[in-house]
Amino acid sequence: MVTLAPLPFSNSHSRGCFLSRRTKWYNSSVSRRMRSTHCQSNQDFMTNNNHGSKKLYLGIDFGTSGARYVLIDKQGDIHSENKRTYSRHCVDNTVGWDSSWKETLFLLLDDIPIRYRQYIASISIDGTSATTLIIDRKSGEILSGPFLYNESFPDALPTVISIAPENHTVCTGSSTLCKLVSWWSSDDLDKYSAILMHQSDWLLWLLHGEFGVSDYNNALKLGYDPETDSYPSWLLSQPFSHVLPSIKAPGTPIGLIKSDIRLQYGFSKDCVVCTGTTDSIAAFLAARATEPGRAVTSLGSTLAIKLLSTKRIEDARFGVYSHRLDDKWLVGGASNTGGAVLRQLFTDKELELLSREINPLVPSHLDYYPLPSKGERFPVADPNMMPRLHPRPESDVEYLHGIFESIARIEAKGYKLLEDLGATEAEEVFTAGGGAKNQEWMKIRERVLGLPVHKASQTEAAYGAALLALKSVSMQEGNF
Repeated sequence: MVTLAPLPFSNSHSRGCFLSRRTKWYNSSVSRRMRSTHCQSNQDFMTNNNHGSKKLYLGIDFGTSGARYVLIDKQGDIHSENKRTYSRHCVDNTVGWDSSWKETLFLLLDDIPIRYRQYIASISIDGTSATTLIIDRKSGEILSGPFLYNESFPDALPTVISIAPENHTVCTGSSTLCKLVSWWSSDDLDKYSAILMHQSDWLLWLLHGEFGVSDYNNALKLGYDPETDSYPSWLLSQPFSHVLPSIKAPGTPIGLIKSDIRLQYGFSKDCVVCTGTTDSIAAFLAARATEPGRAVTSLGSTLAIKLLSTKRIEDARFGVYSHRLDDKWLVGGASNTGGAVLRQLFTDKELELLSREINPLVPSHLDYYPLPSKGERFPVADPNMMPRLHPRPESDVEYLHGIFESIARIEAKGYKLLEDLGATEAEEVFTAGGGAKNQEWMKIRERVLGLPVHKASQTEAAYGAALLALKSVSMQEGNF
């Protein structure tokens, strides 16, 4: 059983109503002091260092096209950050993603100002969910993969469906378990010294050197049960069970940074490498929505919502599943509506100019279901649902207003569905993604949701990974 260690945040909260108190809440003013970040000069840092007591925490995010690091102190202030895109190492016309990731990792370490490196107390990394490698645990050689997050293995799906519970999270072709089963069924002979590692596991291994350590967020799509802190019996009974990694809570210390890396880059001999998480979980952590009832809506190409709940919710009918966050659950779902629809209808400049003319306090009478193409996942699971974007009024301002409001209604239905399924009631919503920049849309959403809606002060997943690094040191010091 893994010992749980909560993030170093307050757990107190107060419950409130969701849609029933829209009018009462909306008539009150809502304000929030947003955290400002800054890069502190070397002179200021040394002045406030208290003879070496200052510690910094490094988080690195490996996304789909590049990676970013963020270096924070205990208060969450940013001291340094940088990003790099992946170079393309091609072998036989195939991208060598592992080589690109490894190169990017060490380039980012080299980007950290030398004056800060000796103060880095811990490091954590997040990666894309279900991105998988099969490693030889004796030599460290990659036996197979990397298999990317969006690669599907339909050949393995019938086997996975036959061994897993009905509608389990692993029962999709792109799940980590499908990737493992597909590899196990191949002609690869090096199977009994193999260990499965997720993208962030492997990158962290390059820093600490211990094979086969993962976290329960990454392992969810492998079949790990975060509620019991164990692999289920139906998975342990499989012939490939020896390939499964050991699991710890995100932000758990694994070991000290390898001596050769420490010496090359000038890190402290006490610098600890800890378990990571997925990129989406790290992005949620970055928003610091730490109490049950707090939620994050990501308004990018699609609309994704995540709600911190005291209760775990799983419902494959709607694509709803829960990630564990210490003693709480991050419940979420994703709709196909969002920015992709807007890009089909308006240019960025048009969106900017038209939005200025919208009065967000006045409800729109237009009722749309904006989708970029056929099919919806959440809050209505209907692969045959068609977009509804008519009738179109003569005024583009009125049309955009109607679309904004219709997307907000879908968001509200999503949070209401999570509540109906048993999740903690939403009380406050933080916003990430491009949609967070549109103030008129934010005010429309605030009115439709009947909840305080804020732009998240931090939206980078690397910041969330840095918070996990901070958690790692807090675990060692017992500061919670």
